[in-house]
Amino acid sequence: MEALTSTFLIILLAELGDKTQFLVIAFAAKYDWRKVLLGMTIGIAVVHSLAVAVGSVIGAFIPETLMQVAAALIFLAFGVLTLRAGDEEEEATGSRFGPVRTVAMAFIVGEMGDKTQIAAMTMAAEHGAWLPVLIGAVGGMLVADFLGLICGATLNRQLPARKLKLLSGILFLLFGALGLYDAAMDYWS
Repeated sequence: MEALTSTFLIILLAELGDKTQFLVIAFAAKYDWRKVLLGMTIGIAVVHSLAVAVGSVIGAFIPETLMQVAAALIFLAFGVLTLRAGDEEEEATGSRFGPVRTVAMAFIVGEMGDKTQIAAMTMAAEHGAWLPVLIGAVGGMLVADFLGLICGATLNRQLPARKLKLLSGILFLLFGALGLYDAAMDYWS
């Protein structure tokens, strides 16, 4: 029980104010909240299953900086695509993969090498109990990102579509630029 509780709290606190929480706000402002919830749940489950199952082995093969750059480039692409998309058919054609896959892929790439994934790896190694750590990690992420989902869905009802599109595009571009900046700082330090 300690593994589940401590992992849940650590992941929840680490995720509050994290880029993926803001990513959920942007996606929820663009897509139906149920599709965002499903996509984020899939992405979170995949990322933390990998973190718990593989542990620190992934770090030996994929440099963290490379994952940061990949995530940043994907966020920049989402930003450009969001700003360029037409107002009609926004949800149907916002991504060639559809909202659920788009959100899931963004979570998978965005969380690889992130502090919450590293925390889940560490907790799994420390406690030696993969199932409680996995449940705690996924639960903590879902609670934190559900707060972002509520925020984004509320914005979706309150703001005109054109302003939401602009806000979403800017958020994606901002997090893409910040990701590249972080990767550059990590590389040069």
